[in-house]
Amino acid sequence: MWVWSMTKAMPPPAKTRHAGAQSRGFAHFDDPAHPLLVDASGNPDFALIQQSADFQLLRRRLLRFVFPMSALFLSWYLAFVLLSAYAQDFVSTRVFGVVNVGILVGLCQFLSTIAITLSYARYAKRRLDPQTQLIRGRAGIEETG
Repeated sequence: MWVWSMTKAMPPPAKTRHAGAQSRGFAHFDDPAHPLLVDASGNPDFALIQQSADFQLLRRRLLRFVFPMSALFLSWYLAFVLLSAYAQDFVSTRVFGVVNVGILVGLCQFLSTIAITLSYARYAKRRLDPQTQLIRGRAGIEETG
């Protein structure tokens, strides 16, 4: 049986268009869309959190940034130390005035540290923080401060 409205025909609310589906109304709240990561007393279940797919994704994203950037910076720093120790003629080459290659490479160490820090802050804001908030929400942890 169809109910006619002003503009279109609609099935009555108790009927469903999907064969075999139960008529439960507009929404139901029996099962959450995502499992909550809490124990029986309502506290965060850290073992369950660590095993969740969301947490594994967060760890992969973190490691995907940290390991390559750490390897890059350590190799850059090791090159600076080796140049200072074994290529003294090269690093003592004057560029202008009293400024030599060693001083410029040393200043570039500071600049690269700042660049890595800024790039991590941007990466964390875009890729890590949203995932962390998702996990906190499912674990029932409220943001403080």
